Amino acid sequence: MRYVLPFSILASPVLAHDGGHLHPHGSETWILLSFLALAGAVILAVRK
Repeated sequence: MRYVLPFSILASPVLAHDGGHLHPHGSETWILLSFLALAGAVILAVRK
């Protein structure tokens, strides 16, 4: 869980392209982030 916050900050559409402005294609990064978060949750669930 400690890695989710840094990834979400890096993946923020606001920070995409040097944080100057919003871009609609920032959502692609959020799709990747949600996939990584889901994969991490599955791994943690399996390990317990």
